[in-house]
Amino acid sequence: MKYYSTNKQESGVCLEDAVVKGLAADKGLYMPDRIKSLPDDFYQEIDRLSFQEIAYRVADAFFGEDIPTDTLQDIVYDTLRFDTPLMPVSDHIWSLELFHGPTLAFKDVGARFMARLLGYFIRKEGKEQVNVLVATSGDTGSAVANGFLGVEGIHVYVLYPKGKVSEIQEKQFTTLGQNITAIEVDGTFDDCQALVKSAFMDKELNAHMQLTSANSINVARFLPQAFYYFYAYAQLKQAGKADNVVICVPSGNFGNITAGLFGKRMGLPVRRFIAANNRNDVFYQYLQTGIYTPRPSIATIANAMDVGAPSNFARVLDLYGEDHTAICADISGATYTDEQIAETMRQTWQQHHYLLDPHGACGYRALTEGLQPGEEGIFLETAHPAKFKDTVERIIGEPVTIPAKLQAFMQGEKQSVPLSKEFSDFKNYLLTRE
Repeated sequence: MKYYSTNKQESGVCLEDAVVKGLAADKGLYMPDRIKSLPDDFYQEIDRLSFQEIAYRVADAFFGEDIPTDTLQDIVYDTLRFDTPLMPVSDHIWSLELFHGPTLAFKDVGARFMARLLGYFIRKEGKEQVNVLVATSGDTGSAVANGFLGVEGIHVYVLYPKGKVSEIQEKQFTTLGQNITAIEVDGTFDDCQALVKSAFMDKELNAHMQLTSANSINVARFLPQAFYYFYAYAQLKQAGKADNVVICVPSGNFGNITAGLFGKRMGLPVRRFIAANNRNDVFYQYLQTGIYTPRPSIATIANAMDVGAPSNFARVLDLYGEDHTAICADISGATYTDEQIAETMRQTWQQHHYLLDPHGACGYRALTEGLQPGEEGIFLETAHPAKFKDTVERIIGEPVTIPAKLQAFMQGEKQSVPLSKEFSDFKNYLLTRE
């Protein structure tokens, strides 16, 4: 399989180069040159297959031409050592719980897969060290840091906005040490993301050290997220409810929903998608107007979605040939204020005794307002509510139990490097690291 850039100035790139480089030389995002449809018999038997079996079939369509069968199977099975169960919440609305992995967030799937794939390439090529740069608005940092922790030949630098992630999220990537370095940037998530992109474009820095990214701009991070869309459908089919499926995705950098759209192109029987935004609603505005206007991000209680210039919008445009009408045919949008998010969390807890995190609340509310008769709605519950303990407790007025996995992180001591949002400071820091 070859990959090309969304900016169309680079093509014919092999999987290994696309993964190791992360971002194309023309500043575009890599896309596979074709998307394989899975055969009808796969969908006929999907409800009888395990999560790992389903994921391997999907992974084989993307990566099977480039990775030996046994190696790819080992990567998939080792990645998915946890479940992503589909749970009923209210009439015709289901929660896909993606918080049962090591860091209790959906990004565990993509981060663990990428760590194992990149480790395979490093061993295969005998590379001395690859340096992973990742910007995080919350859960990406912990998932990537824990996915790569202790992987030989890889050092991870996690950039995060000072004071804009929850204490629990911060502890999950600032307490690890070993091959993980946390960088506390005096700015926003967009500033962190801009630093990562600038680093990839800097010739002196790239001559000094091998750089790649583990954000959803990397094909090895976002493509595996398609796995759980297929598994969600399989579980709904087991329940006899899979005729008219609508999937609602809480959306920030848009890697998650892009993976779902790839699944639809592969034949996954999803009727349509809903992209649920908080006040950072540049995609929602694009759907209404056909005009994409990125802007500085706004801080909200759904902080992992506080993205004002979603990188993967370029992939959505490319996938649909920049056809606004075609995009609107598959995706609708919704946008909510902090007050609406909090109201949804409170009411869902009181009425259904189901505890939502602020991001999942956006997805659930969009389904309650946008589901049509005869449709079954799935929303992605992207992180465990306890990761936002203070916010959730303030909203529902009750204590939230912290799972043992999170409690273990909270015992660690924070280790981080404070930096300004100026690229010169970041560059100088990295130049002294090797």
